[in-house]
Amino acid sequence: MIPVRGALDYRCFLGAPWRIDFAGSELGEIPYHVILGGSAVLEDPEGSSTRKLIAGDILLFPHGSAHTLHDGSDAAPAPARQRTTLTTAFHENDGTGDRLDMMCGRFIRSAARERLIRAYLPRRLILHAPDNSAAAAAPGTGAQVAGLVGLMRAESATENLGGLAMLNALSTALYAITLRLASEVIEPPDGLLALAGNPRLVPALSAPFNEPARAWTFPELAHRCNMSRATFIRHSQERLGRSASYLLSDIRMTVAANALEASDMPSPSLPDTNRTPPSSGRSSIEWASRPPRRAGCTRARLNSGSGLPPEFCYSRWG
Repeated sequence: MIPVRGALDYRCFLGAPWRIDFAGSELGEIPYHVILGGSAVLEDPEGSSTRKLIAGDILLFPHGSAHTLHDGSDAAPAPARQRTTLTTAFHENDGTGDRLDMMCGRFIRSAARERLIRAYLPRRLILHAPDNSAAAAAPGTGAQVAGLVGLMRAESATENLGGLAMLNALSTALYAITLRLASEVIEPPDGLLALAGNPRLVPALSAPFNEPARAWTFPELAHRCNMSRATFIRHSQERLGRSASYLLSDIRMTVAANALEASDMPSPSLPDTNRTPPSSGRSSIEWASRPPRRAGCTRARLNSGSGLPPEFCYSRWG
């Protein structure tokens, strides 16, 4: 529903003292960092506490927030330089202190889906890998993440044929597997990750994504979870931090927006076959264009990447 591609920007080989200031990302970009060796201190200018990252940790900023990574000292950073190979750009310095080995990249999606990401994913995610290798990790998602990171580490260190395409493909896979791992932690943050981390609610979460055209109601979703309607509403509200009706509306409007973007025809000219477009779950694609218009979102705004405005009016469900 929201296509994502990954890109490895560079790999850092730095000796203390070092410091990297990352500006806020462009719309549609999620920066990520993977600590392969050594450690780093994270400073978040938006008020979150300072955190130390160690080998095996993965850091994501779903909202593209500005942040700083450094060695933890107050010393002036040693001058850095870049060295580029066929597959990887290396960020290096001549620091003589503790060494850092880190991969930095981006997950790239349509900027028109920015509001959906901001509504249901936390501002930052820090995943602490229990082991640094797939062989040592316990079976499960953690081992899969360690194995994938190991492949990226090996591929970025050599200049193999097709290495850049391989690294970007592995980066894309990293996006999905890290979000899966995040949903399995003991206390996932509010939003989709918390919902996905509750086995009882997973059937209700997967149903609208698998069949967005179906007019899902709360009783139907509750039945899939073997819950009463009231119990389902209470549990989903606790995990999402908002009513599940917002998620249902967002899924349908995202699918409808995808249909609008995929066509070069004016919205009123789109065909209205049996009044039932297969993807939007509403009476017609023309209908799907009206709510965004009422909220000030035209086709031009969709095509420019601005997406649906936050004041979009939601419908009630079930």
